[in-house]
Amino acid sequence: MMPQQPAYYQQANREAAMALLLALAYFVWWYCSAYGLAPPMEQQTLPELYWGLPLWFLMSCVVGPIIFTVLCALMVKYYYQDLPLDPEEHHE
Repeated sequence: MMPQQPAYYQQANREAAMALLLALAYFVWWYCSAYGLAPPMEQQTLPELYWGLPLWFLMSCVVGPIIFTVLCALMVKYYYQDLPLDPEEHHE
């Protein structure tokens, strides 16, 4: 039986998992908006533009980074905790 990890290691592992989950969610957002909203290759006309940008580019490269930057800031503010970096300090 493995010994129980201290609570601050468990919290650090949860924070790392949340960061990876957010990065994966951003990749899925980018992929779906870049490839899902792009016009078919057979289309010969220019796509409809929003503020001078095609919708797929606007959603994947402008809106997506803004949304996920805000989500990252909210995650750091409300989910992350201040943990000691020195293993000798045991602040809970």
